[in-house]
Amino acid sequence: MVIPQRVLSLTGAGPDFGRIAASYDRLRPADESWRELLDVLVAEGDLAGRRVLDVGCGTGRLTLALAERGSRAWGVDLSEEMLAEARARVGGRAAFKRASAAALPFKDGWFERAVLRLVVHLVDRTRALPEVARVLGPGGRAVIATFRPEHFERFWLNPWFPSIPAIDGLRFPEPGRLTDELRAAGFEEVRVRPLSQRRRTTRAEALERIRGRFISTLQLVPEEEFREGLEQAARELPEEVEYALEWAIVVAERR
Repeated sequence: MVIPQRVLSLTGAGPDFGRIAASYDRLRPADESWRELLDVLVAEGDLAGRRVLDVGCGTGRLTLALAERGSRAWGVDLSEEMLAEARARVGGRAAFKRASAAALPFKDGWFERAVLRLVVHLVDRTRALPEVARVLGPGGRAVIATFRPEHFERFWLNPWFPSIPAIDGLRFPEPGRLTDELRAAGFEEVRVRPLSQRRRTTRAEALERIRGRFISTLQLVPEEEFREGLEQAARELPEEVEYALEWAIVVAERR
């Protein structure tokens, strides 16, 4: 199995979220699992009513949900296309800036809370995590949603795209490593809460998501593998697809 070289280097090209900005929310709907995860993030991060930074905000769905819960929310993202979707969705209920997680355009201690949902595998954590710590004031808290290793071992797309576990095994830090990185970045207390979700989708919805490359990993698999995997999935997917989401909710606090 050949892993694309751009996956192996922090300086290489990453996924292009601009190309999927217009279809992102349709292919990743705010379903029951999304709402459950939102409730966990708000509770574990103590986000409601706080001054919150949504790092890697994408189309602003989470940013808006926080604003609706009384938070004063800001979002940052590198993709202009994703930010355009976010601004259209949110209007004036939250603020957005184009910025890298490694160079946040805010003063020290500007926020009470920060949230990173499916972001830590996309950034240079040696620079981004200290930046998150910097913009959080005393008693600040960051809450991170990422996936545990078992998520990739049993991921429902693996039979048709066999390079996915290796690619995402390189990208996603396992919780113990992420805990060490957060402590090195200036967070004194770190804890991890697992969250398992079981979901179902239809064959038609699954194929639409694959064709739209609804996860960034599908931009990183070799093109030949993607074409062959899509054709095979179209032949073999059952009418109802059952799958699991194995989350790690990581909470890091500054004293």
